[in-house]
Amino acid sequence: MRGEVKTTCPYCGVGCGLIVSPTRDGWAVGGDPDHPANRGRLCSKGAALIDTITAEMKRDFRLLKPEIDGKTVDWPTATQETADRLRATIQKHGPKSVAFYVSGQLLTEDYYIANKLIKGFIGSPHIDTNSRLCMASTVVGHKRAFGADVVPGCYEDLEIADLVVLTGSNLAWCHPVLNQRLRAAREKHGTKIVVIDPRKTASCDIADLHLPIKPGSDVALFNGLLAWLDQNGHCDLQYVARHVSGYETAVAEARADCPDIESTAKKCGLDYPSEISEYADHDGSGLGKLETFFNWFAAFDRTVTVFSQGVNQSSSGSDKVNAIINTHLATGRVGKPGSSPFSVTGQPNAMGGREVGGLANQLAAHMDPNDVNDVDRVRRFWKSDILEPGEGYKAVDMFRAIERGEIKAVW
Repeated sequence: MRGEVKTTCPYCGVGCGLIVSPTRDGWAVGGDPDHPANRGRLCSKGAALIDTITAEMKRDFRLLKPEIDGKTVDWPTATQETADRLRATIQKHGPKSVAFYVSGQLLTEDYYIANKLIKGFIGSPHIDTNSRLCMASTVVGHKRAFGADVVPGCYEDLEIADLVVLTGSNLAWCHPVLNQRLRAAREKHGTKIVVIDPRKTASCDIADLHLPIKPGSDVALFNGLLAWLDQNGHCDLQYVARHVSGYETAVAEARADCPDIESTAKKCGLDYPSEISEYADHDGSGLGKLETFFNWFAAFDRTVTVFSQGVNQSSSGSDKVNAIINTHLATGRVGKPGSSPFSVTGQPNAMGGREVGGLANQLAAHMDPNDVNDVDRVRRFWKSDILEPGEGYKAVDMFRAIERGEIKAVW
């Protein structure tokens, strides 16, 4: 259609493609059938996006033109005023008195430019993002496991996996389009689905097994799984020998935490062995829920473990992430088709922002701000003579620096 625009939904971590088209009365929004994330599907939030810019909403809630101190101005005036105030702040208090607080809803290009502007040309390291508050645990877990903050899975893995484990993820509510794709895969291929959650959530509607572990026991669960896999010969020792370090230490710590399936069940608040899985079929008949899960994890080479904010937003979130990844490393299930640990983010471009260094403790392309060689590489690429080594304030520290008056200007 003439005048239509392809864009991206700004809500959850799926990042669905949209087509916005003009109509006689305004605009209409629909899913982009060519977009790889959603293939034309939309959830209720995406389908209602136009409602946020209707005339009624604009009149009551939306800012239609720039304002300075409550007075409407044009864009050139607003841009000049912003530049002047930032420049005056820098001249009076130094570049580190300025900070940017950005968002996992920014496009990758915007993220990159904001990062380059403040670090390379204002000279302040203080840029962080609301992604910090939902994804920091995964960032740490990825760096521990892989040496860099990388996600080794993709959405297509959900559709070719034989087993999908959802832990700390109510996919049905929080990532509805992915849930639709998983439901379709289950109907087509018979994919086994395990939901690990203290509550019986909407995601359990398509689950073959629900493990209602007690809150905070995720590390014990996956440590118990790792110990059980090792004890029963289900680890891929050839893969471990080629690609993994620290295997023996990780297994020893897992055994010390949860030496057997009985102790794992106790720590997770699960009955053992009396609670028989009502979901179990011929390959789990007569087994308790926990043992059914362990057996399925061992049986299906193509296994994806999806984890989200129920894992990340925790005082032990990074340990939960690594406990999950360890089971995949031990069984050689990383970065293979239909087989990976898979972090699903809360916003559409949290990962894109991290790729281009939009965090206080990163530089673009996963360069390390504490590594002088990485800093020199980025400095030369940007043709910047003021990029300095060192990290900036992370989100909460940034807010505290604002409170005590150290940071004078925030964008």
